Amino acid sequence: MEYLTRTVGKVRVLGLSGNFDRYNLAVIRQWLEDATKSSPAYIVINLSGVDLLDSSGLATLVYSLKRARKFDGNVRLCGLSQSIRMLFELTRMDKIFELYVTEDDAIQAFSLVEVTV
Repeated sequence: MEYLTRTVGKVRVLGLSGNFDRYNLAVIRQWLEDATKSSPAYIVINLSGVDLLDSSGLATLVYSLKRARKFDGNVRLCGLSQSIRMLFELTRMDKIFELYVTEDDAIQAFSLVEVTV
């Protein structure tokens, strides 16, 4: 698993590639904890390079969402492949997470939150 991080305004962006499974969780979980320890915790996770997402990876995403909301934020996901999107639909996680086609759309959605708050 490889990951790249960057910040766009108040939004922390995590781009993942490779397999997001139990063998790669420690580094990603630590990044998510660091990224969500202050308010507002605006996180975009780009999954466009992810080949495999298992149940432990999905659980880590749910953990990050709960943690971000604790700090007045949210986690938005983008770039889901067809197979990963199908996993989200089958597990009904598409009803919990905000899913976007592009990273720019997910980042832009946070600017709309600031305007309405």
